Amino acid sequence: MTHISSMLDTYPKDLGGIDTEKLAECIAACFECTQTCTACADACLGEDMVADLTKCIRTNLDCSDICAATGNVLSRRTGYDANITKAILQACAAACASCADECGQHADMHEHCAVCAEACRRCEQACNQLLATLG
Repeated sequence: MTHISSMLDTYPKDLGGIDTEKLAECIAACFECTQTCTACADACLGEDMVADLTKCIRTNLDCSDICAATGNVLSRRTGYDANITKAILQACAAACASCADECGQHADMHEHCAVCAEACRRCEQACNQLLATLG
């Protein structure tokens, strides 16, 4: 997260009073969740009972895409639009909650799903904490 914070600190204009610590935490959580969800989907594809994991794979990939988009949007501060930021944070929190729930159903059988559910819950929490600061 050092580079994320460093980039926010070097921004040439005022960031508009946003909590930069929570912003940095959320950006990091989004990109970590993106990687974890992609890896979990790939691990699901390697399981013997892959057909039983179709919904999990789909949810992983949807969550990964939404987290990546959220991390990218949060990283761009020029021309900031609070409505877009709030909407994408809400979508990301919802996607992470769904993915965590789905992976949680497989966590006892598949360790990768347990790890993914944890990353999704962390990202959901980070999104909700940042949202709370936006009012």
